[in-house]
Amino acid sequence: MSLLSDPIRFRRLAAGACLIAAPIAYIAGVVTDPALRQGGGDTTGVYGRYLEQVSVSAAILHWSWVLLIPGIIGMIHLVRRRGVLLGHLAGGLALLGVVNFSALMLGDFFYSRLERSLPPVQGAALADEAFTDPGAVFGFQLPGFAGILGLFVLGLVLAYGRQAPWWSPFAMVAGIFGAPVFPIGTVVGGLLYLAGAGVIGLRIVRMSDAAWAGEGPPAQAQPSGNLARTR
Repeated sequence: MSLLSDPIRFRRLAAGACLIAAPIAYIAGVVTDPALRQGGGDTTGVYGRYLEQVSVSAAILHWSWVLLIPGIIGMIHLVRRRGVLLGHLAGGLALLGVVNFSALMLGDFFYSRLERSLPPVQGAALADEAFTDPGAVFGFQLPGFAGILGLFVLGLVLAYGRQAPWWSPFAMVAGIFGAPVFPIGTVVGGLLYLAGAGVIGLRIVRMSDAAWAGEGPPAQAQPSGNLARTR
């Protein structure tokens, strides 16, 4: 319970761990998606045939976006002195986008049930029609993709502030868009996403509480009993 009562250490470790866990969950969700695992072609009716796999995949993908939220908050926390305004704007955009992508995962459940209850072509067409509704496009889909842009810019701001390697934002975005291309993209994209987000997550986990609190250089190790806990 001592960790939970320590606001500095708990938030630091939670943010770092989520940046590592999010891409792992994302890869797992992609692998368990029966339509993505088919590797292209006509996927009409696939969701209707594999309800259980779709349910597991959609839930895991939902949590992959949810886990990214504390990680993004941690990334925003590291934006100091250099590019603060841009970092805050990009971080806010990233958070809004991640929330919208998480909500979009509910669509998989509707696709699977409609393809099972109706003729697959008719069920898929009905679901497609729902997702082309202007509210779905402008309220969920476009903000979601804008959020990925925000995540990319936030990573660049961290690199500019020497809080992350320059390649990490490129790896994250390439991995997110590449992983659904099964199987080569899943392997390569998954590794890129894990490397890009993981390197930032590991830096957060390994940094001292004083560095996280902005009281010392990020690379400098500090004893566990630091001044940050007394404030």
